[in-house]
Amino acid sequence: MIEEKKTGAARTQPATRNETWSDERVKSFLDFEAPEGMPRDYYLLEKAYRGMLPDLFERFIAFFIADKHDINAKLEDGSTFLDQVSAHRKSGEYASILTAAGAVKGK
Repeated sequence: MIEEKKTGAARTQPATRNETWSDERVKSFLDFEAPEGMPRDYYLLEKAYRGMLPDLFERFIAFFIADKHDINAKLEDGSTFLDQVSAHRKSGEYASILTAAGAVKGK
């Protein structure tokens, strides 16, 4: 049995948009371990992108770079995280943040 995606009030955890994140919380996204076969730096970027609004993502990127992570980590097909983000319709702010930090497209 395939369960349909929950939307609106049926979601188990409501979205929170007015929450203040400490630097420690933003930096905690640097602690995730990537699944086998995925470059860790790529995975960290993906986790932050999916879990943060643009202003938080920009703070994360500063910590990411300061901690000597690779903003241009590539998947096996040669694509960078900027390639993935650029393919999303409403990701312009994120792509701009990545580009300003030195991200380039792969492939």
